[in-house]
Amino acid sequence: MHEVARLLQAAAALSLLLRNAGVPHAFHGSVLTAIMSSTALADEISCVVEGGPAHPFRRVRQACAGNEDFSIVTSPWSNRCRLHVKYQRLIPAIDIEILVAGEEGPRRLDNATVMAVGAVPFLTITEFVRAKVKAWALHGREQDARDIVYAMTRYWSRVDLNRIPEQEMNDFVARFPAAAPSWQELKRKYGMS
Repeated sequence: MHEVARLLQAAAALSLLLRNAGVPHAFHGSVLTAIMSSTALADEISCVVEGGPAHPFRRVRQACAGNEDFSIVTSPWSNRCRLHVKYQRLIPAIDIEILVAGEEGPRRLDNATVMAVGAVPFLTITEFVRAKVKAWALHGREQDARDIVYAMTRYWSRVDLNRIPEQEMNDFVARFPAAAPSWQELKRKYGMS
């Protein structure tokens, strides 16, 4: 677990590098839930990065090249290639996983999918819930479930139902009934119940 302020410091530093390199990006993870709930600790921060003329991983490596505050860690030994950026200015270092836009977040990162939290871009509530639901459906992690329940019970009225995978959310609600009332209200709001 890390202090949220430290995670935000690392996110702001990486965001500055990516913004200066013209790389669209947005952060998410349990850090967003911690910010929304005013919790002091969080254990996960990720950065969704758009591609472009080059693969998102290459764009991140190029943006961080020569910066002594960041190191790049590639993990080719997993079932899919993964990239992590370590912010080394703080001790212990902050690890930020880089995710490919379109695979683990929205394909386009723009005003419809990104909101600013201070000076740091984060996925909107809708895209956060969507990414967490997809991650939960694939991996079944308890942390993802807690984040979904928190976001849905407090912010369901800010969620665009059209962006949420319905079957996965129905499966989620069957397993975590605490999210059922907000899911029903959201479907009612869109005339689907």
